[in-house]
Amino acid sequence: MTTNDQPGDGWTLVLPRQSAWIVDGAPEGGYAADFELICCDCGDDPDLDYCEIRPRLQLVRGPYTIAAGVAAYEQHSRLHQQLRATWASATVGSPPLRRHNQSGRA
Repeated sequence: MTTNDQPGDGWTLVLPRQSAWIVDGAPEGGYAADFELICCDCGDDPDLDYCEIRPRLQLVRGPYTIAAGVAAYEQHSRLHQQLRATWASATVGSPPLRRHNQSGRA
């Protein structure tokens, strides 16, 4: 889990503090007491404010207290691990996709 307010390289899931408010695209006035869960694998963009993301992503983002945020982070991380494992097992041993020519025949 990334514990600082700015995520490092290679991250896909982070639990930063919410900005107090956004002015001209930059945080102003420090940070709020709440945290938010940002998941790039789900299509969230950390450069967008809460009101700029889709409602489904707002549900993932929160806000959370620190305890609830850590629990949500762990649950969300497990969900993605399960999805990756399911996808990997579904593709192991599968025949390669056959390309079709323009006539529609393989």
